[in-house]
Amino acid sequence: MSVLPFPSFLDDVKEKGLKKAVFELVDESVERFTAGLNIQDIREAMRGEPASRKPNPRLQPHADGFWLHMRPSYFHADMTGLYPEFRLGWLSTYLVFFETITGILLMVWYTPSPDVAYTNMLAMLSNVPMGQLVRDMHRLGAEAMVLIVSLHMARTFFTGSYKKPRQFTWFSGLLLLAITGFLSFSGYLLPWDQLALWAVTIGASMIEATPPQIVGNNLNLLLRGGPDIGANGILRFYLLHVLALPALLFVFTGVHYYKVIVHGHSLPPKKENIGEDTAKRVPLDKRVYFTPDVLTSEIMWIGVTTLIFVILCIWFYHAPLELHADPQVTPLGTTAPWYFLWIQGALKLGDKVFFGIIFPTIILGVLAVWPYLDVTPSRRFADRRFAITFFLALISFITCLSYMGLSKFGVETSPDTEILHELLFPPQHEHVGALLPIPYDQLVPGMYITRQIEGDPTDAANIVTAFSQEIAQPYDGTIISPAYTTGVANAKKTVADGLLDVLTDQKLAVSATGFKPVPSDAPELLKVLHIFDDDVEANTGYLVNGWGAIIITQNQNNLKRADLVISWNEVQVEGGKPKLDANGKPILALDPNGKPIVLYKTDHVFIHKDSLYFPG
Repeated sequence: MSVLPFPSFLDDVKEKGLKKAVFELVDESVERFTAGLNIQDIREAMRGEPASRKPNPRLQPHADGFWLHMRPSYFHADMTGLYPEFRLGWLSTYLVFFETITGILLMVWYTPSPDVAYTNMLAMLSNVPMGQLVRDMHRLGAEAMVLIVSLHMARTFFTGSYKKPRQFTWFSGLLLLAITGFLSFSGYLLPWDQLALWAVTIGASMIEATPPQIVGNNLNLLLRGGPDIGANGILRFYLLHVLALPALLFVFTGVHYYKVIVHGHSLPPKKENIGEDTAKRVPLDKRVYFTPDVLTSEIMWIGVTTLIFVILCIWFYHAPLELHADPQVTPLGTTAPWYFLWIQGALKLGDKVFFGIIFPTIILGVLAVWPYLDVTPSRRFADRRFAITFFLALISFITCLSYMGLSKFGVETSPDTEILHELLFPPQHEHVGALLPIPYDQLVPGMYITRQIEGDPTDAANIVTAFSQEIAQPYDGTIISPAYTTGVANAKKTVADGLLDVLTDQKLAVSATGFKPVPSDAPELLKVLHIFDDDVEANTGYLVNGWGAIIITQNQNNLKRADLVISWNEVQVEGGKPKLDANGKPILALDPNGKPIVLYKTDHVFIHKDSLYFPG
């Protein structure tokens, strides 16, 4: 008679004893969990022994299990080494889950709003336990994922693994490459710093070039959420990054894996007869079962890859975070993410519609249909000289375009602008310029000129006298000195941004007493003055008779203002180059009175007493 009104574990204990009943219960639970493998099967597999049951229970989880049905039950022995796969396909899949897990952790502490997004990033780096490590790993994983998927596509092309019947497998992989690039790009904006805002602005402007114009304009508005990227824009990029693009990525990852299982992993070209595809016909002596050999190998690779990421992010790599995004301040050297540099480089060749939209579409289109164009049966390298040459030429071309996409190529920024930018604002991927980390107490109010550290008191005194007399003149809206205008500020101003403030509003603090030596208790200020002088001297070919000055004023009780001034003489230009005299020196440009024309470039920054910056 049953102990309970229905058959139960207690009946098994009564009939078979506690030990046997518990073992059978555990064994049955394990077999259900593994979709066909009991304890004995797992023990045999881990020991490397052949299966004792028929049919082979190690094949059943691939037919009945939820996860393993997307993995082959056995592999060809020639496909279990590094060549020809190099583990690139597996690494790509691993990074999909790696990015998903680290991304979910970051989502807990992030709000997609321009009002708090940057604050959230700072909180992750300072207040969230291991927040910086998780963010670094997520960013590094995104960069690595784009690179590894690209290398996987290249490996597939070089080994001819796109040939019949794997044409659609190649096409789905190309879609995954595009989705991966856009997924990484959509996450670029989320930190809401200067690097993110302007890199995404460049990318969005490429979409605006889509013909016809009405389509491009509406696509741009749809992506940005308005004329400029703001609250709507960051929300749309966030939804793309965490919902739309990951959904497409998982769907096509499943499709890609399904096609790999249907057709099998293509063998190394030299292992197959020309025109034959024997990947699905694996002889018994060549079979390597997923359980345990491939499974344990992949577990080992998971551990090794994760360890490498952790080591890199602890000691060698930190995700960049610049100053808060400011649509009114365009940083120098702004570029698109490195994997889109080739498009930015192509834009420097000509029309943005052709080189920004049509040209990349042609390249992706040719790659998509290539398996249907290359119908030669052989996959061996010697028989595919044209295809390999074409792909190497394409890689070389894209590499050259990527180099052209760098900020330094084909874009000339005047040295005065670069010097002021590097001293006041953060260069690309740096924290701050040289001026901001100076301790507040060492920002002693006064005027400091670079000539005072060159050991020429007479020259410095002459400049001090001339400039002091100039700033002592009241500003009545007339020309004080010949102007250097940036083209951004009001062209009617006779000096660049900030100098008029020094000449008028700050006049009480900056009087005709002129410049003075840097105080002995301000060594960091003196160090920056040396850097300023070195930068000016390094550009004497452009900044003829140039000198720089730092003007510090007490703007409020706990707020100081630092103005940087660069002055130089304008030179005569012929054919886009300075005219030289018989001694090879530039010929100075003269005003109607026969005096050398003096040009100025200034910029400024406010520094609060409680601010704290660290050198980049």
